Formats: sequence, structure tokens, C-alpha cells
Amino acid sequence: MLPERGLLTCKTALFCHRDRDDVRILRDWQLKAPEQIQTARLLLRRPVPADAESIFHRYASDPIATRYLSWPTHRSVADTQVFLTWDETEWQKWPAGCYLIFRRGDDHLLGSTGLSFKTPTHAATGYVLAQDSWGHGYATEALKAMVELARGTGVGRLEAVCHVDHSASAHVMEKCGFQRQATLLEHTVFPNLTPAVRSDVLAYAVIL
Repeated sequence: MLPERGLLTCKTALFCHRDRDDVRILRDWQLKAPEQIQTARLLLRRPVPADAESIFHRYASDPIATRYLSWPTHRSVADTQVFLTWDETEWQKWPAGCYLIFRRGDDHLLGSTGLSFKTPTHAATGYVLAQDSWGHGYATEALKAMVELARGTGVGRLEAVCHVDHSASAHVMEKCGFQRQATLLEHTVFPNLTPAVRSDVLAYAVIL
């Protein structure tokens, strides 16, 4: 599944570190992701500040859509703007960051996905969809695009986790080629589900 708009180009960057927790090395061979990717039914696009209102109203402020996410439901557009500012730094540091998911043809915002880099060859992914976008296979289509994007940007291991009770998400990951690695006990806080309590998660990975 190759991007139809925007070529992958080589990028060299070295971020000097001040401590062991701030090491960022992007190697010569690593590739920068395109800002737009098209699949059969979807357009995936890098967010811009003007998207804040739409993101907030479509899914980020919805406690049901965000129930099984690791970030708090947004209470105001300002929360969404803070997220977009953070995501911009991710795009600057790494080959990719968040992608908004639009339906091709009418550019209707469905949700978001993306890559979160831990190292140049190790990343995580996930997704969130507005409630009216559930049940159409959009999550599977978007996540498959992220697997191909990770492969194209030099990622060797792509990971994802989901709450142990979120069987729909586990099914999506398995359809996209992820293999279950373990059940991690008391691992992740889901602030919209059980605030301040670490929940068990299913850990998945795909080797690229």
C-alpha cells in the first residue's frame, strides 16, 4: 500500500542528548514519511492547527469514542491544540507522527492513527474512530496502512496494545498481521475508564 502523494525521501538528523532518556538518532538510511497517504477508501493526512475544532467535535471530546484510549477525553479545543503542538514536535523528531483519517470523496473526518517512535527501528501504533465510523472496516484499513508505512520508514518492530476487554481492537490488530505477545498485568492507565488505576492489556507486535 504505497502513498499516492508525496515521495519518501532520505533524511539525516542527529539530536544530541543530555541524558539517557533523551537520545534521538535518526540514521542516514531512515526515510521521512509522506504527509498524505491514500488507501482504497481513505485519505490519511498529517494534522495542521486548523484541524483542532474538527478533531475535538468528531471524536476527541466523546467519552465513548475515547473510552479505551490512554489519553484523557478532551474538555476543550485548547486540549486538542496542545495535542497538535506536541504532535508537531513528533513529526520534527521522527519520520512520522499522527495521521488524521478522512473518507475519500467527501473528506469526512473519521478519526486518527499514526506512528509513535521509541527508537528509529521500534515504534507503536493505534487508532481512534468517531462512533459513526465504527463497523465499516476503517480501523483495519488505516492500521494496515500504518504497518506498510512503518516498513517503509525502516521500522523493524511495530507494537500495539489494547485493554483486555476490548476484543474489537484485538480483532483489528490480528487482521493486520499483529501477533499477540503477552498479557501485561497492571500495565496501562486508561484515564477515561479507570482513572489512576493500571489495567491489564494485550500486547501485540509485528516484525517487519
